[in-house]
Amino acid sequence: MTDIPGRGLVLVVEDERPIADLVRLYLSREGFGVHVERDGAAGLAAARRLRPVACILDIALPGLDGTEICRRLRADGDWTPVIFLTARDDEVDRILGLELGGDDYVTKPFSPRELVTRVKALLRRASVTAEPDRVRSLGPLRLDPGRRSVTVDGAALTLTATEFDLLAHLLGRPGRVFTREELLAAVWGYASHAGTRTVDVHVAQVRAKLGPSAGLIRTVRGVGYTADA
Repeated sequence: MTDIPGRGLVLVVEDERPIADLVRLYLSREGFGVHVERDGAAGLAAARRLRPVACILDIALPGLDGTEICRRLRADGDWTPVIFLTARDDEVDRILGLELGGDDYVTKPFSPRELVTRVKALLRRASVTAEPDRVRSLGPLRLDPGRRSVTVDGAALTLTATEFDLLAHLLGRPGRVFTREELLAAVWGYASHAGTRTVDVHVAQVRAKLGPSAGLIRTVRGVGYTADA
């Protein structure tokens, strides 16, 4: 069943009915349309058919799990923002989900209000545009906030919304060292209780996509990260 979208349609793939119903309720209150599926194959089909503004994927699903749904969407070139729902002790699954292109995760049990806040923050980041003169360059790397595009030596890169915002934040002040807690607050919009491992995984993903230019994002041991030519 699909609710009539107001702020856009969010796809929720969650096999536990009480959780799915609670998420639907809170998202609907905020003006989002909500479509719920309860197994992985149906969730993937819905994501391809409905083109939601965001996907909330439980990792442990019947059939295809949430990480496989995300992997297949990214392989299709679909970079719709993805938030994973995970069990509190499934760190390996959370990291794998982020490595496959997920933007964020929430651990069970979770506050539905926090989940809605995460969705709204992620969509704000994905829709933000800036003035044309805010283009940022570092060596062969060029980032255009207005177009939300990144190129290296003229070749376009495909980044998730979160990867783009992380790179943009680092390039906003080249040479400035940001702690992981600062990056969590600035890019994800929440405090360090969420786990700084999230930052490490996303930095690794950005570096992998930068290829030979990965050294532009430098680790400052014991502190954090900086964009430094």
